[in-house]
Amino acid sequence: MITFSPKSITKDLLTGLPERSRKVLTDRYGLSAKGESRTLDAIGREYGITRERIRQIENHGLTAVRESEIYAAKAEALEELKQAIHTLGSVVAEETILARVPKSESDRNHLVFLLTVGHHFADRREDANFKARWHVDEQLALAVERALANLYESIEASRLTPEEEFVELFGKLLKQEGVKNRPPDVLVRWLHISKRIGKNPLGEWGRIESPHVRIKNTRDFAYLTLKRHGSPMHFQEVAKGIQSLFSREAHPATTHNELIKDSRFVLVGRGLYALKEWGYEPGVVREVIKGIISREGPLPRETIIERVKRERYVKDATIAVNLQSPMFTRLPDGTYALAR
Repeated sequence: MITFSPKSITKDLLTGLPERSRKVLTDRYGLSAKGESRTLDAIGREYGITRERIRQIENHGLTAVRESEIYAAKAEALEELKQAIHTLGSVVAEETILARVPKSESDRNHLVFLLTVGHHFADRREDANFKARWHVDEQLALAVERALANLYESIEASRLTPEEEFVELFGKLLKQEGVKNRPPDVLVRWLHISKRIGKNPLGEWGRIESPHVRIKNTRDFAYLTLKRHGSPMHFQEVAKGIQSLFSREAHPATTHNELIKDSRFVLVGRGLYALKEWGYEPGVVREVIKGIISREGPLPRETIIERVKRERYVKDATIAVNLQSPMFTRLPDGTYALAR
């Protein structure tokens, strides 16, 4: 996205500084060949002075760079960097800038230095809600943050939303903040500023604390596999699905054990699992029958069989046998009710 070499620009900008100021800035921003940045404390120990004195030297060095003739001579490059940030959305997470703008990894620290020293750019530090980000428009930055906060509050804790629908919702909240007609790719980059929302490996968005977004283990991958499939699956097929969708090794026996332990899954047949959120209830067949009669009252045998088969992959005869349990009684009209 830029035509100049950040490394070359920073080298020129540091040229006119006193040696100690140049060394402090080089160490603080990782501008040496090793690319290692150092803390104020570490640099202070080397010079035998306090971290606050090092901070003063750093700030003085940045000011000296901005006021130098060399800085004025590099105005075209800094303006090009400003345009690159504007193209990305004018408000951008630092990680996004470092992934999109530099030509190589070795340029990343130099680019951060240029953002820091450039008068065009303002940074907003990482906090509990947002990642570290840079902007070239203060009012827009505030509006985006308000819209992101409202977006988090508007979505249910465990809800997953396809990206296109999620971006559309975010766009409506941005309009309420006076931000209109931004392309979807910019809106997606703004979504990545938030630390409270995220996207799972299937491209669905939700609250970051949801196990359906922040994927941690086999159970979470199994959930997404079943959700993508849309109907009950045998645990062996779930394991295969995890491998094909996420390129993650999943042993069938381990997958089976994980499904048994998690209340999000319901065993609906021999080795077949469904998601509880689809309306399936846990329990053996007679417990399913009990739940149906409790909700709907006495029912004919055929109706009970039909209802149970919505929740279990079992034969009619199996359901009929379970109706003979002392848990149920056959009424004179031929319907079945719960025994008293």
